Amino acid sequence: MYIKSKITNFKITNSKLKKLFFGICVFLIGISSHAQCAMCRAALAGDSNVKKAEAVNNGIVYLMVIPYLLVAIIGVLIYRMYQSKKKKAV
Repeated sequence: MYIKSKITNFKITNSKLKKLFFGICVFLIGISSHAQCAMCRAALAGDSNVKKAEAVNNGIVYLMVIPYLLVAIIGVLIYRMYQSKKKKAV
């Protein structure tokens, strides 16, 4: 697929579109994620525990994000290591 622009012509490949679509989906899924286990839901059920339930939900999401950040950081470091090895080899 070619997109014409006044400045330049550039080509969008199928893989770039797939990556863009995947990135948008991941971003939108993460926006609405609020998790709660069955035990926490049972313990916090009721109208009087609204603030406590929100705090538990926020804590669960916070604890869920940390492992993903660690994996992403390690992935970036490994990627940079391979890129530096390629530059040294050339």
